[in-house]
Amino acid sequence: MRIAFLTATEGVEEVELTVPWKAVLEAGWTPRLVSTEPGEVQAMRHLDKAGTYPVDRVLTGRTDESFDALVLPGGVANPDALRMSRAAVDFTRAFFDAGRPVAAICHAPWLLVEAGVVRGRTLTSWPSLATDIRNAGGTWVDEKVHICREGTSPLVTSRKPDDLEAFCYGLRTVFAG
Repeated sequence: MRIAFLTATEGVEEVELTVPWKAVLEAGWTPRLVSTEPGEVQAMRHLDKAGTYPVDRVLTGRTDESFDALVLPGGVANPDALRMSRAAVDFTRAFFDAGRPVAAICHAPWLLVEAGVVRGRTLTSWPSLATDIRNAGGTWVDEKVHICREGTSPLVTSRKPDDLEAFCYGLRTVFAG
């Protein structure tokens, strides 16, 4: 199974990228770092620069077709930049249109709001996104992990780095089908 990890070129919360990446590898699947530009992604530890990670694939026309599932790591700047990218929004929406599973943590549901895929779904996120999710027609819950099977695509969401163990368990369970 090929799993896309979508990030902007800067601002992804490092632990929200690396811990799910490791979980995907441990499940025997193939993770690929997809971004809006070639080169490297600058990860963060909150507001401080952390490691850099090489981009495997740049968003283009139908990039989504070669992936079975999507992981959206958070960080404040990462999803904020992605929701301003038409290619990132379209890429994300394509997984929902195709009924493929998606997992998003922390601030990443901002991208789901922008993609118009929240209406009628229940999800969790960093608490400051609750109003955005409700305004987009979703139901926000305060849970470590929430698995939503409403709609065509299964959606796994979590609130923050402290929830990564539950998030990884949820995404492995849902992605395995």
